[in-house]
Amino acid sequence: MKVTAIIPAAGSGTRMGTDRPKQLIELGGQPILAHTLRAFEGCSSVEDVILVVSKETFSFCSKHILPCFPKVDKVVFGGKKRQDSVFRGLEAVRADTEIVVIHDGSRPFVTAEQIACSIDLCRKARAVVTAVPVTDTVKYVANGVVKRTLERSGLWLAQTPQTFSFPLIWKAYQRANKEGFYATDDSALVERLGIKVAVLQGSYQNIKITTPEDLAVAQVILNQRNKRRER
Repeated sequence: MKVTAIIPAAGSGTRMGTDRPKQLIELGGQPILAHTLRAFEGCSSVEDVILVVSKETFSFCSKHILPCFPKVDKVVFGGKKRQDSVFRGLEAVRADTEIVVIHDGSRPFVTAEQIACSIDLCRKARAVVTAVPVTDTVKYVANGVVKRTLERSGLWLAQTPQTFSFPLIWKAYQRANKEGFYATDDSALVERLGIKVAVLQGSYQNIKITTPEDLAVAQVILNQRNKRRER
């Protein structure tokens, strides 16, 4: 089964408060996006990668990132929202692709093993979301007032990679595009089709870097991983 990864990395990262998109901010001397791509480069289950970037960052990526990652087969320009960017990535998928892995470019701590596990499960389940159980107490709040406390035992935090049969995720995106429906992740579009989505337990280290606080946490995680490699 041919497997293609789509890495949306076209966001502006306004919440970071920097002059460059979050995925190009340096972490340990390298762009965050480079850390992300390295995991896919090291996953033998993935044959090629489609990278989705903005027109503004294309030149930087071409010079400083792409030469190091030969699995990046295509680079396409993103859209206004993440969902638009992924859709453009799906449009570029080769006809012989059977499984698509979608992963945020700003999640640099995914591992090759996690990617491979999601692909293995997808071969059986057709749709897989990586997630972790909620550990904090969750309150439903409206107008600044707690309305109720939710039972957290059944609550999970969705992450990426999210992995799908290509015909299935293509159908889900086409329907959403036709109906003008937007969701915050890819799995939600498949759920709208009435398809069951399997859950693969992920890692609490697989954070999405969105704010300066996230970047500080990411540096700690990277330092810990580097120390383990040195042992």
